Amino acid sequence: MELAGLHVGIRLFNAGQFFESHEVLEDLWRAAPENDKKFLQGLTQLAVAFHHHSTGNLVGCRSVLARALRNLAEYPQGLLNMRTDEILQAVAPCRLALEESRSIPELPKLRIHRSEHSRVEAGSQER
Repeated sequence: MELAGLHVGIRLFNAGQFFESHEVLEDLWRAAPENDKKFLQGLTQLAVAFHHHSTGNLVGCRSVLARALRNLAEYPQGLLNMRTDEILQAVAPCRLALEESRSIPELPKLRIHRSEHSRVEAGSQER
């Protein structure tokens, strides 16, 4: 799995460049091992949902967001140094606002955590 592509896709998502994020994440999803596919599909769908929102397609946004959350929920522990509970928590205010036909208060930001292996490497480089 190419984690650099995941970082690019999440960086684009957090910058509000949802179409571009979707393009990057979709390539990762299609090439992913079978066990990772639904998680990456869920991330891709998040980008698509918020792209729909940015174009005013609220019906499409709600529909794709619901599918994204179902796919991500299949990975309760998260995957690829991302935590599902954090993703769901970041998206929850948006989902609720959409369900209540209100404006989204703030677009979600996603986070990739450093792996334990990365922390060890970073710590040894700092010494």
